[in-house]
Amino acid sequence: MATSNGGGEESGRILRYLGSARNIAACTAGAGGLGLHFAGYGGALWPGVVAGLYGAVALLWPTRKVRTGGGAGGGGGGTPGPAGPTAAPGPTAGESSSVSLELSGLLAAVEREAEREAEREAEREAAAAPAPPPVWAQLEELAAFVGSASLPAAANVPGLLARLRTAGPGPTTEPIVVRRLPLAVDGYLRARTWQPWTPAGADPVAELARAVDEMASLVPA
Repeated sequence: MATSNGGGEESGRILRYLGSARNIAACTAGAGGLGLHFAGYGGALWPGVVAGLYGAVALLWPTRKVRTGGGAGGGGGGTPGPAGPTAAPGPTAGESSSVSLELSGLLAAVEREAEREAEREAEREAAAAPAPPPVWAQLEELAAFVGSASLPAAANVPGLLARLRTAGPGPTTEPIVVRRLPLAVDGYLRARTWQPWTPAGADPVAELARAVDEMASLVPA
């Protein structure tokens, strides 16, 4: 009884392809794409890069025709022997060199594209980053003076200065820098100077802290 051996032939073709030079070269190219991904290139497109390198090398690999065996003497007039597939000869040195050059070109193109994508991503991140606030000369001069004065930590004057830097000049913040905060600091320093001759009950620290809290509530968030 005749039985079908289609499954065996199909399995044989798959095994021959898996061990072929074409598949080995294509797998090497795919591994190169995977190496580029682990090196930080390719971004989210790395699966397509790996598959593209494998497919490109598999398609570019030269195809060798399979010849069947002839007669025992090899002559054209002899009786042909039983036909059967023979192992395809490997690629020549010239073909291997050509494929190696094409593979190197593909890898170089992928690396260049990955570098350009990294540059574009860095540009997008730089554009999305908030711009630093402009330098406010009057505020920095006031901050230098306040830093040289002995102000109590409880008043949190440095915190108010930081909020003013973030907010920048404006109709609400400029009066604080030009007039209100200097007057509050001046009043504190005068009160500390005359405190021994001031009636009991006055607290310069509490007065400065109250004025700073009031000014901080006016600074835009």
